[in-house]
Amino acid sequence: MEFLEGISALQIAVAVAATLGAAGVRGVTGFGFGIVLVPVLALAISPVEAVLAINIMAGLLALTDVRLVLREAERSVLILGALIVAGTLPGLLLLYAMPPAFARVLIALAALIAFFAILLPQRGLVQHSAAITTATGLSAGLLTGLVGMPGPPVIPYYMSRDIPKATAKASMIGVFGIAAIAGVGSGVAIGVLNARTLTFGLALFPFVLLGNWLGSLVFGSVSDRVWRLIVGLVLGGAAVAAVLRLF
Repeated sequence: MEFLEGISALQIAVAVAATLGAAGVRGVTGFGFGIVLVPVLALAISPVEAVLAINIMAGLLALTDVRLVLREAERSVLILGALIVAGTLPGLLLLYAMPPAFARVLIALAALIAFFAILLPQRGLVQHSAAITTATGLSAGLLTGLVGMPGPPVIPYYMSRDIPKATAKASMIGVFGIAAIAGVGSGVAIGVLNARTLTFGLALFPFVLLGNWLGSLVFGSVSDRVWRLIVGLVLGGAAVAAVLRLF
């Protein structure tokens, strides 16, 4: 199989395990797929390939949740989604132009930002201002293209407000689904999405479905408070792991 050329058996095993784990986290929290998986895949394949492969998997997974998003998500998903589409292509162009080592540093930094952002106090049910929404959408788009992680600005956007976990999860799934599709489209537009990356993403997708299903079982059995605690632990663990992988 040509798409596995240059990748060791150990790296393949780690990629499969990390995909299962990342999808499980996504099933519980509605996010975390890219934050958990990008740093791992970027050690086996190039950062550009890792970002695009994850966008392929995340985009396909989002299609399975369309009804959930339409039923539970906030209308802000549409606004953030449009802004993300505008910011994704410039982010991917930056990633393509920078050295892989520097890209891996940015991946770790994005994971750290997501963790510390979630520690900010909640704002109750108050809607965010237009300025915050615009900044969140555009920065999420840049991060989608640059490191495959729209989460650092989007997660606190929803988690900083005291809204039901079902609404927060569905909204994040909707936003991240749009981000993933925008990432794949940008990769096609600039000619960096190749057959190897596409095959790699498709080969891992069954493990995404399994992990996400297992995670969704956990989501239905925990309270809002426990869910928010899980969110914090996931982000903290991802941030620490991303930093450790730099050394």
